[in-house]
Amino acid sequence: MGIRSFLAFELPPEIREQIEEISRELRKSRLPARWVRVENIHLTIVFLGSIEANVVEDLKETVGSVVRGFTGVAVKLSGVGVFPNFRKPRVLWIGFDGDREGLSRLRDELQQALTVFGLREEKRAFQAHLTLGRFKDRLDDDEELKRVLERYHDIASELYSLDELVLFKSDLKPSGPVYTKMASWPLKTE
Repeated sequence: MGIRSFLAFELPPEIREQIEEISRELRKSRLPARWVRVENIHLTIVFLGSIEANVVEDLKETVGSVVRGFTGVAVKLSGVGVFPNFRKPRVLWIGFDGDREGLSRLRDELQQALTVFGLREEKRAFQAHLTLGRFKDRLDDDEELKRVLERYHDIASELYSLDELVLFKSDLKPSGPVYTKMASWPLKTE
């Protein structure tokens, strides 16, 4: 059986604290969502799915060769929204501003390099976000969602540098996913 895994950036403590505050407030809302534990929130760049243990070392080498060409990416929190749309929300997220182009380029180059491992390239444009919650049911009343989106639409943070990409293993447990660091790669500093 394969190793369920993904490539992501861990969040600086200051951003994590801000998200913790927002998450605490959102849990008080009447939204029918499963809230993501704050310690499990990270900026996913590429979801790898299930990878075979015998290719992990080659995969690490490939990721390392791509990451070597990148410098740290400066980002800040910016706004709250839903995927895929307001009428049928499935995911509530916080977005990013800053070097979105750099993040997008990193995602695209990683995906392209990892196709040799069976990864299918995501065709949609990369939209950097942090998942706060997933809706369990359809919304009967969208007033609560409207209120939450209005309250947090102008959320922002300081600019922070993401400078280490991490390969995480994800084990699904009854209590929720458990993420374990398998490898990490520093991005160049300017």
